[in-house]
Order: sequence, then C-alpha cells, then structure tokens
Amino acid sequence: MIRFIILFGYAYLFLHLHLTGDISKYINMRYGYLTFSMIFIVGLMAVYQAIQWNLEGSRPHHKRQKDLFGHDHSHEDNVWWKKLITYGLLVFPLLTGLFLPIATLDSNIVKAKGFHFAELDNDHDQYANHQILKPDTSQYYESSTYKQMLHADMKKYSSGNRLYLDDNNYLRALEAIYNYPGNFENKNLSMMGFVYHGDALEKNQLFLFRFGIIHCIADAGVFGMMVQFPHTIDYKNDTWIRVSGKLSEVYYQPFKQTIPYLKVTRWTVVSKPKSPYTYRQY
Repeated sequence: MIRFIILFGYAYLFLHLHLTGDISKYINMRYGYLTFSMIFIVGLMAVYQAIQWNLEGSRPHHKRQKDLFGHDHSHEDNVWWKKLITYGLLVFPLLTGLFLPIATLDSNIVKAKGFHFAELDNDHDQYANHQILKPDTSQYYESSTYKQMLHADMKKYSSGNRLYLDDNNYLRALEAIYNYPGNFENKNLSMMGFVYHGDALEKNQLFLFRFGIIHCIADAGVFGMMVQFPHTIDYKNDTWIRVSGKLSEVYYQPFKQTIPYLKVTRWTVVSKPKSPYTYRQY
C-alpha cells in the first residue's frame, strides 16, 4: 500500500506541475514531453502496485514473500530500519514538491554564486560552472557545428535596424551579440529584465538580467547586459524594467575585458512577468 501511495503521489505531483505551468520553472519545455510521459508510466506502476497489494491481501500469510526490492518478508523484522530509510528518501522530495512553495531565482542567487565570467575561473569545469551575463552553449555542440550556428545567428539578428529581445530569441541573440559585438554596434535594441547592481559601476549604470535555462534548472544562468542611463537612477535589485537604446562597447574592469552595453534612451518599470525565465531555443 505504501508503494502505491508513493507512486500515485509522484504521478499527481508531475500532473499538478504541468497543469499549473510550474514545470517550466524546472526544465526547458522543449523536454516537457519527457515529464508528461512520466505521469503515465508512474501512474501505471501505481495501478500495478495496487493490484499486487490486493492480491497479496488475499493470499495466506506464509505465501507473502517479496517486497518492492525482492526481499523475503520472513526476515522483515530484521530490516525494518532499511525500509524506513528507503521510503523516507522517496517520500521527502514528494512532500517538499507538494507542500513547499516554488521559489523563483532572483538577484540573491547572483550574489551567492558570484558575479564573473566562467572562462576567468582558474578551476574551470564546464559541467559545474554557473554562467553569468554571457550565454555560452559551445559545450553542447561539436566545434564546427557551433561556429556555423553562431555565424547564422549573427547574420539573422544583426540585420535590420532594431532587435527586440523576447522569450523566443533572448539567449541566442545575446550569445551572438557577445561573440560578434562589432556587428551590433549602434544597433537599436529593446529588452526587459530585473535590476542587479554589480561592482565598479557608475551611478547611472546597472545590469539588466534574466535567468535562462538551457536544459533544466541545474544549468540555469543569469544573462543580460550592462545598461547606461542618461542620468543617475535609483532602482533596487530585482526591479523589472523594460529599456530601449543603442548598443555599444565598454571596458569593464572587474572582468578585465570589453563587453557590450546598452546606452538607454527610453525605459519604464514593468511588473514581473508570469514566466520570468527564458529558455534556449533550438
């Protein structure tokens, strides 16, 4: 019966996440079909366990032999603590998923993880870095394929007079801007994000960020760019604003390199979007 409850609980949890849309806070919805399929698989496993439980109850006591892991029930008095630990490990993430509120990543994560470019780290680990400011998906592609894709994105997003960063192009367009800043010089750009006050900034400068998910929340990074206003501004961290202006480049001392930035001409404070994350499009 316990196994049925646990399996049914997991099926319900994933169904609830899909119905509320909260599943998008954990994974890139490109892979949503995997978790949706899991609902049916785990649901069928729960039904199987319910049937087994009913059949087990109709058998004589001496014939009830095996548990979920194939252990002989005749010795269960000696292994009760093992089962308690096993079920506890299964129930804990289920209870936290069902009853704890889902937290949205914000500027506190940027502070905790540190504000840096991953390639400046001495102990660079491509599978453990937390990307900041500049999207870099080179590790997910073969070298020549990545270069071709990046060049195609540069041509696509640098054409025309204005570039509007939205949920569909945010990460790919930003990656092209950071890799080909000269091709975007003086280009009109509009974007939205939350405020973060980094180091060594003037009073009219700040960073505008959005959290981006490549595959799942484990590889999430915070991406955006420095923006410069025509006069001193006073926005607190995590304030969401929409800005428009012209792209240029500036040397940023903490990173010891030149980075793109936006010279803002128009801006307005906006409400935090219902879906604050942006996702890598393929």
